[in-house]
Amino acid sequence: MISPLEAAAVLFGIASVFLSARQNVWNWPLGIINVALYIVIFYRAELYANMGLQVVYVVLAAYGWWHWLHGGANHGVLRVSRVSAREAVLLAIAFVVGTIAVSTLLARTTGASLPVADSALTAASLVAQYMMTRKYVECWLVWIVADVGYVAMFIYTSLWLTAGLYLVFCVLAVVGWRQWRASLREQRASDRAFA
Repeated sequence: MISPLEAAAVLFGIASVFLSARQNVWNWPLGIINVALYIVIFYRAELYANMGLQVVYVVLAAYGWWHWLHGGANHGVLRVSRVSAREAVLLAIAFVVGTIAVSTLLARTTGASLPVADSALTAASLVAQYMMTRKYVECWLVWIVADVGYVAMFIYTSLWLTAGLYLVFCVLAVVGWRQWRASLREQRASDRAFA
């Protein structure tokens, strides 16, 4: 049975990701509401890594909201860019270390469902969310991979509506990838025209 809480979380989640794909700064406050609801949902489902992830998302959403408005040149609006090779390597290391650390902690201290999968998806989500706060176009590729994994995990844990939400997130991530790449091409063309 689908709970009203899960339904509300799904609606806020879809709205937030839709606005992210369109580079609309209002994605951040809607995302904060979405993750606050999921803190409760994941606690009830004993998906503790994902519950903790939602707490971190609140902080990252507040940072992303500010950074998108003031993180660009001269404290202006942030533009879409590409992640550097150095930062990509550091993010990959953070993913591996995060997965190992969280899965070890969960396996030893909780009765968590799927501690390794939960931890890997948590680490991938943190990497993707950080990349989104920086407006790195590649964040969408990480989201696509993570969302596919989440669909499988939520089907396994019988969170059917949430599995459907992550399937929608996957589609929206493909849209975001295409839109942000187009935006990056337009920015580069504009920069060349004014150079």
